[in-house]
Amino acid sequence: MPELPDVALYVERLDSIFRDRPLRRLRVASPWVLRTVEPRPADLEGRHLRGVRRIGKRIVLEFDGEHFVVIHLMVAGRLRLRDRDAAIPKRRGLAALDFPEHTVLLTEEGSTKRASIHIVRGEDGLAEHDRGGVEPLTASAAAFAEALRRERHTLKRSLTDPRLFSGIGGAYADEIMHRARLSPTAHSHRLDDDEVARLHGATVAVLTEWVDRLRAAIGEGFPEKVTAFHPEMAVHGKFGRPCPVCEAPVQRIRYADNETNYCARCQTGGTILADRALSRLLKDDRPRTLDEVDD
Repeated sequence: MPELPDVALYVERLDSIFRDRPLRRLRVASPWVLRTVEPRPADLEGRHLRGVRRIGKRIVLEFDGEHFVVIHLMVAGRLRLRDRDAAIPKRRGLAALDFPEHTVLLTEEGSTKRASIHIVRGEDGLAEHDRGGVEPLTASAAAFAEALRRERHTLKRSLTDPRLFSGIGGAYADEIMHRARLSPTAHSHRLDDDEVARLHGATVAVLTEWVDRLRAAIGEGFPEKVTAFHPEMAVHGKFGRPCPVCEAPVQRIRYADNETNYCARCQTGGTILADRALSRLLKDDRPRTLDEVDD
C-alpha cells in the first residue's frame, strides 16, 4: 500500500504539473470505484485545479468552488501519467482525469477492487475522510506521545492506526521501529519517556529520509514504480537477510496476508517473537532466541 512518502510524492508531482490547469473531464471505467453520487463527475468539467494535498494515505485534488476529488489507492491502486486522452486499460483501469496536456490514469493490480474515488463539496465534506491521526512529520513531541499512549495496542498496531497517526503503514512502521530499537510487540502505553522520544525521532527521521530519497529518484518525472519494498530498507521485506546494523538475520511475524519484519538482536534483546504459522508447524522445536537459530 502506498504510504506517506509515496503519497507525498504523488501530491508534489500532481500539484507541480497540473496546478491552475482546467480538468476537461473525469472518466470512470469501473462503476464501483466512484463511491459518491453528488457532486457528479460532470460537475468538475472546466474547473481549475487549485491545489493537491494529503489526508492520511488519501490524495485530495481541490478544484474551483471547493470541489474535491479524494483518491484512496488502498493496497494496489496506482496513478499513471499519460498523454492526453490516453485510453483506460481494460483489465486494470479504473478511471482517468483528463487535463489539457496529459491524462492521469487510476489503475489497480489484482482482483480485490478496493481503490476508491469520492467527489465531495466543501471542507466539511472533506473532513469526513480524515481519520483523525496526528501528522507524524509535524506533530510536536507531546502530541506524538499523547497519540501513542491514547490506546493500549502493540507498537506496530499503534503506528499503523490512522486514528492515531496519519499515513504510516506496515512498511515504514517496520523501518521506524528498527531505527528506534523497539519491539513491534511492545505495548505502546508502557513505553517510558526515553523510548517514546526515541520513537518520535525515528519516525521523523525515517519518513523524511524516504521522502527525500524518493524525490531524488523521481526528479522531474512521475512516480510510476510505487512499491513497499526497496533494497535500501533495513528490515522490511528482508526476512533472513542480515540486519545492516548488527548482521543478525532479520526475523518476521506473519499474520493473515501481512507480516512484520524486525531484528531480534537490535529490537527484542535476542528473543524471536512467536509466529503463529511457524509455531503451529514446529511446536516445541520453534527457536526462541538467536542463539537457538545459530545452533
